[in-house]
Amino acid sequence: MTDATGGAKGPDELRQQIERTRGELGDTVEELAGKADVKGRARARAADLRDKAGAMTVQLRSSAAQAGHTVHDKATHVGPRPVRGVVRAGMRHPRPVLVAGAAAGAAVVAVEVLRRRQQVTHRRHGSLWHR
Repeated sequence: MTDATGGAKGPDELRQQIERTRGELGDTVEELAGKADVKGRARARAADLRDKAGAMTVQLRSSAAQAGHTVHDKATHVGPRPVRGVVRAGMRHPRPVLVAGAAAGAAVVAVEVLRRRQQVTHRRHGSLWHR
């Protein structure tokens, strides 16, 4: 029992209070040491972020795969028959499709460059006649 001032009445109670205080002090020191361990906390945070990034990567891959299957299914089962045939052929042999797409893109760029050059030439020659 403790007296009215909060002190121990006897030596046994005093020893118990000292043990409780030591335990609380030990817990406090351990907590402070954990807060002072910056490297350890940084490692734990990095590990946590790595885990989250790994989980997000798995989720994004799964979503991309699902979207790819959905697009493939729609392209091969919906739409005009010639388009479905081209899509199926492209899935079996992607390299020629990519080459053809790149060639078509280059052709579009070349046509646009030529068209702009002609417009500039017409403007230059047209302005000479109007002077």
